[in-house]
Formats: sequence, structure tokens, C-alpha cells
Amino acid sequence: MMSVRQVEVVPYRREWVELFQQESQRIKSIFVTHDVKIHHIGSTSVPGMIAKPIIDLLAEADDITLFDEAIPIFEAEGYIAKGENGIPGRRFFIKNNASGERLYHLHAFQSGSPEIDRHLIFRDYLCQNPEAAKRYGEVKITAAMQFPADIESYINYKNSIVKEIERKAIEWVKNR
Repeated sequence: MMSVRQVEVVPYRREWVELFQQESQRIKSIFVTHDVKIHHIGSTSVPGMIAKPIIDLLAEADDITLFDEAIPIFEAEGYIAKGENGIPGRRFFIKNNASGERLYHLHAFQSGSPEIDRHLIFRDYLCQNPEAAKRYGEVKITAAMQFPADIESYINYKNSIVKEIERKAIEWVKNR
């Protein structure tokens, strides 16, 4: 099924760090009695990286059911719960502004999930390898130009470079 969501990539914006911090605090306030770690992931977490202007947050907790139980609170904060949304063990939430523009993606996992390391290693590798970040950004620009109203095709177009960067990132971590 083709999505009608517009695909937009933009140059890096310094405000993404602050937007992450603000939303991270908002999420942590939902879990005041639990130890929930929040990480900034995705392209908006890589300084200088071209990105869709959507902040990706990764939350981890000892018990994934905390996120299930908090769905009504998340909904009151403007989030829409999407379940696993294609990644087993994940709880995925999206948050849009009043005009329907996507602002945040929240990816929640139980501590110890290999998905956590996969996302963090990918981010860290791009932060330390500006040439890889530049190449990835160029692919994203091409994908957005070719598929301006089809997010699934945009994602599929980027898949081979994402897999290549993931492989290099895993090797990079092993050799550190």
C-alpha cells in the first residue's frame, strides 16, 4: 500500500538536539518511578547529517510492558501507538503536530534487545565517519526526489546503503 506522507529531507538543524532533549524529558516524566533510558537515534542525531526533520527517540526499560501500560498517557501527550510496527519486541509511537506533520518517532525496547545496539552502533558509526554520513545523505536526497510521496519506496531505495553501513558499523565496533 502506498503512503501519501510527503518525504522531505533537509540539511542538519542544530535545534534537533534541543527538540530531542525536550521530548526525552517529557517521556521520562511518564516513567518517574522507573529507570527508562532515552537515546537520540536516526539521522537527526548525527551532526551535519541530511535528514527527514523527524526526531527519532529510542527508549529502553527493563520491562517492555511499561510502554503498553502507558499507552493512554502517551495518547494524552499526542502520540499514536503503532504496536511493534514490523520489528518484533518493539513498541512504536508516532507524534504529529496539529496539522498532521510528523514530529517524533519513539522506538521502545526491553533492555537487552539487540535492536538497541543496532541503532546505537549505526548512529555512532555515522558520527565518527563523515564520509559514510555524506554518502548516506546523498542517497536520501536521491530517494526523496524519486519518491516524494511514497515513504515505503523511499525506505526501500535506501535499504542497500543502510545494510552496508550496518555491516561496516559492526566491524568498526568489533575493532575498537
